[in-house]
Amino acid sequence: MITMKDVAQRAGVSLGTVSRVINHAKGIKPTTLEKVNRAIEELHYVPDEYARGLKTQSSRTVALILPSIWYPFFSEFGYYVEKALDEKDYKLLLCNSDGDPQEENKYIKMVKQNKIDAIIAITYSDIDQYIDSNIPFVSLDRYFKQKVSYVASDNYQGGRIAAQELVKRGANNLAYIGSHSRYPNDTMRRRKGFLDYLKENNIEVHDVFLQEPVKDFTPYVKKLLKKNSQINGIFMHNDALLLKIMPVIEKLGYRVPEDIQLIGFDGMDLAADLPLGVSTIVQSIRDLAYGAVELVVKKIKDPTRENEVYTYPVKFRKGNTTK
Repeated sequence: MITMKDVAQRAGVSLGTVSRVINHAKGIKPTTLEKVNRAIEELHYVPDEYARGLKTQSSRTVALILPSIWYPFFSEFGYYVEKALDEKDYKLLLCNSDGDPQEENKYIKMVKQNKIDAIIAITYSDIDQYIDSNIPFVSLDRYFKQKVSYVASDNYQGGRIAAQELVKRGANNLAYIGSHSRYPNDTMRRRKGFLDYLKENNIEVHDVFLQEPVKDFTPYVKKLLKKNSQINGIFMHNDALLLKIMPVIEKLGYRVPEDIQLIGFDGMDLAADLPLGVSTIVQSIRDLAYGAVELVVKKIKDPTRENEVYTYPVKFRKGNTTK
């Protein structure tokens, strides 16, 4: 097996120099760097990451906690997180938590034990008691009692834009359909922005806002439309919900968008590629992922660094579910 000593001999440098190159130390001469990297390539040397981690107390690994990889938004976010980490020479450890706080706490413990360097999380679980402000931890949309850095889209503005677009297209009896976690998160502001705009403009609005988990929205949608048959515009909490509810609406005899116009939120690639591209409020999933990685790497390098919030703009993308 090729060792670091073999690389040092091939490059004509000391063992310590090879170690500094592998660990990305600063102040190495470009000529020395080139010699060592050439020797590594020629010998097909692969550093022992475990041993390297023990020495540096860094595994160069970041855990990504997702409720489920099956949901398209989460999988797209994970794809870009991995790309962004790779560009910074970090590896990704994926955790499908299924919303289990004990499962999520296992990864928080791994940070404390130096088995992984940091965590990026989409979580709606009760894990406040496990969060330590000194842990490199970045959240998407979620607030914690222990302040942590997080990234979010401008959810409030997204809700206002959805209301504006529906009204602009002739809708005058509107509804919001969505669900919420027991724990505060920024996505709740979508609903607030939507309702605020309609209230300011004296436009009738109905509200279906259920606490998660919600297995099936069908009975709630049927009840809403049976009681309020004049509804002609609906803002859904996300694209996935829109795609589930649209067939229910059509089975009730309504045409989309002729009778009821629909707008979702997320702008997932999946929703754009469907034959019936949905009208949606687009958030840049790529920007959210790259922002989360930027914040978490800052925290890894300086755990005492002040926590930050990155907020990204959103925009309306017209599809076939609005006029």
